[in-house]
Amino acid sequence: MDKYRVTLTDEERDALAGLLGKGKVAARKLAHARVLLLADAGEDDEAIAESVTVSTRTVNRVRKRLVTEGFLAALDHKPQPPRPDKVKIKGDVEQELIRIACGDPPEGRCHWTLQLLADELVALGRAKKVRTETVRQALKKTISTRGSSRRGASLPTLMGNTSGAWRT
Repeated sequence: MDKYRVTLTDEERDALAGLLGKGKVAARKLAHARVLLLADAGEDDEAIAESVTVSTRTVNRVRKRLVTEGFLAALDHKPQPPRPDKVKIKGDVEQELIRIACGDPPEGRCHWTLQLLADELVALGRAKKVRTETVRQALKKTISTRGSSRRGASLPTLMGNTSGAWRT
């Protein structure tokens, strides 16, 4: 691995010392501050990693971020990019999913499974890749009653109870 040389200005050293003196700072930020101060003092990566209780890879990553992205970027946690595989089903695709789920299942099946629904969306070209959990969450959001506006097995009648009260 290439070694990135850390040289801090007096203001940066003072800022790091002030940061270490504060009580309410994220642990990762404190570790990165300690790494930068020790790297500026000329310590090698293994000694820094042992002293701060981080890996040598973390030490190298903090050095690299200081040199390439700057002082503040080296202290802060690098945000993770959004996951491309986390596809939400919305709008037209959700309507298509409900239409498929309320329709007749494929031949040889008595009902739709989540995997069958996901495969059908892909086969119709409505999505490139859909996981069963995504299908489950989309169906859970909807109140699909398959044509009936009333839900449940035991619904109250308009007349009430005609059998009389219980006697003990």
